Amino acid sequence: MADKELRIQRLITKNITEIIQFDLKDPHLGFVTIQEVKVSKDISYAKVYVSFILEKDEEEGMKVLEKSKGFIRSELAKRMDTRRVPELIFILDEGYKKEERITELLKNN
Repeated sequence: MADKELRIQRLITKNITEIIQFDLKDPHLGFVTIQEVKVSKDISYAKVYVSFILEKDEEEGMKVLEKSKGFIRSELAKRMDTRRVPELIFILDEGYKKEERITELLKNN
């Protein structure tokens, strides 16, 4: 992976975390964590993998993130020193569910 992509991924992760924590004022969001950000080679898209502490917050939280995508991107543009800000694609990261299932299976054997 190119250094530029990695640097932009880290910058996007840091800034989106701050935007969600301090600027997004939606009580339906719940506690969300940015797990990972992957940008496309031309930096036109960024896949933002998110997870929620409570499983019941996932559906509503994803709706809030989709609805707030434009606001988050505009705030991101203000904070980044890049010519182009990628289009954001929020994806629910369910890796922890697989991890919990594997752990449970190992305990039972």
